[in-house]
Amino acid sequence: MTRPLTRVDPAMPAGAYQTFQAVHPTDETVVAACQSVGCQAYAKGWDTAVDEATPLGMAQARYIRQESGRSFRELKTDGGLTVFRFESGQRCFADHHTKPTVYLVRGGDWRANLGLIRPHVRVGDWVEHFAEHQDQLAERISRG
Repeated sequence: MTRPLTRVDPAMPAGAYQTFQAVHPTDETVVAACQSVGCQAYAKGWDTAVDEATPLGMAQARYIRQESGRSFRELKTDGGLTVFRFESGQRCFADHHTKPTVYLVRGGDWRANLGLIRPHVRVGDWVEHFAEHQDQLAERISRG
């Protein structure tokens, strides 16, 4: 059972308000950095074991040593595998995907959407815009 939404009756017309909104487009994903998606390999480090007795293992080891650009220690197992131990804080080998967040400022409120005022690419800019708007409101209220 859904509880009915309770709203305070606005004191001014919809055009006197701005709505700050963060939305996730449902049909879009973007490649994301390890740290932004909570990647455990990035946070804690990881091991990659390869069998250099096979063509695939030789290619993987060559890539890690010569092209990966990552820091690692190299170990050998009793079974003849090469283990590359990667420290935390560096990008793993996976491609991470996430839904982007779009930060919007719209004219109006829940009664009427009066159009887009400004989209923000960075969350910090959106937060700063919101804070400046709040400061303007506080100043108007203090002046009476």
